[in-house]
Amino acid sequence: MYFVLFSVLAFLSRCHCLTEKVEKNENHCGLLKQLLESTSLAVEINKKGLHREVVTTVELSPGELSGVRALLLHRWPRGVFVDPYQLASLRDQSDWQILVDSAIDLEVPAHKASGFVTYVYPTPDGPAPRLLKVTIPIHGRYHEPSFDGKTHTSVDIEPPELLLRTEKCTQLRDLEPHTVVDAPCTPDNSSICSWVKLQHQQDQGPVSLQFPVGDGPLVMPVCGGTLLVTMICCAALSKYMWKHRII
Repeated sequence: MYFVLFSVLAFLSRCHCLTEKVEKNENHCGLLKQLLESTSLAVEINKKGLHREVVTTVELSPGELSGVRALLLHRWPRGVFVDPYQLASLRDQSDWQILVDSAIDLEVPAHKASGFVTYVYPTPDGPAPRLLKVTIPIHGRYHEPSFDGKTHTSVDIEPPELLLRTEKCTQLRDLEPHTVVDAPCTPDNSSICSWVKLQHQQDQGPVSLQFPVGDGPLVMPVCGGTLLVTMICCAALSKYMWKHRII
């Protein structure tokens, strides 16, 4: 009799704990959904020429959920690149860290390059604050010369995708219309986590950048002139070395 009574009490206690855990999870997921619906994202471009800065500002709800981590996913076109060495030098001067999905060739022209993805962690070691601001330096690649009189070409920069996650909410699939995507948990890319992607976040469309291009009809004259000047300089230098017996 006592054994049966003890078993029933243990079962009820376990059910109560599970119910409390589910309620807490639903509560955190509800707060996360509210946070997603009240979050705003804005992008602006600073500087001119081939060297620009992409400034992303994220404003979270004043009643933010503790333990929320943020991730900015940039999909860059092939017309621009980020300098890994420059980013490494900025690491100690900024709060954010960045992960690049592939190797970056700094010298290849735009028509031979490929687009790439960066993962920016504004606060890799802690929860996201109410206001996030990340400034990423980018550089324009050299483009093919134009044969129709154009002096500039356009490169469209899409706003980044904002991803949020918290370990306190496990039922991420219930946060429609926001979708769940997989992305690296941390900048060291040691594991993959599920993140919630903010939908309808871009009130603004892509930002169009203008980069200069060469004049196609002048390619042959410029190449010919450069070759001629090079040959003349080489001949003059050879004559000088021969005259003064410089070996």
